[in-house]
Amino acid sequence: MNAFTGQTFQMNQIISLHQVIALTGVCRSTIYEMMDEDSPYYDPTFPKKVKITQKRIGWSAYEIHQWIESKLVSR
Repeated sequence: MNAFTGQTFQMNQIISLHQVIALTGVCRSTIYEMMDEDSPYYDPTFPKKVKITQKRIGWSAYEIHQWIESKLVSR
């Protein structure tokens, strides 16, 4: 079962920031901090964003799930 109760979820989907937040439980600002190489919170294992349009980005649902799994395995 996925975090989106009652929704179908394809692993090859590009998902929005709101969906990444819902899946990971990590807030928006922390996600951007994890992507910023100059930040003390930088996580090189966090999936890279995908540029969809000039003003819109997303993330690979598959990569987000892999990242979550890696965190669960490493605990």
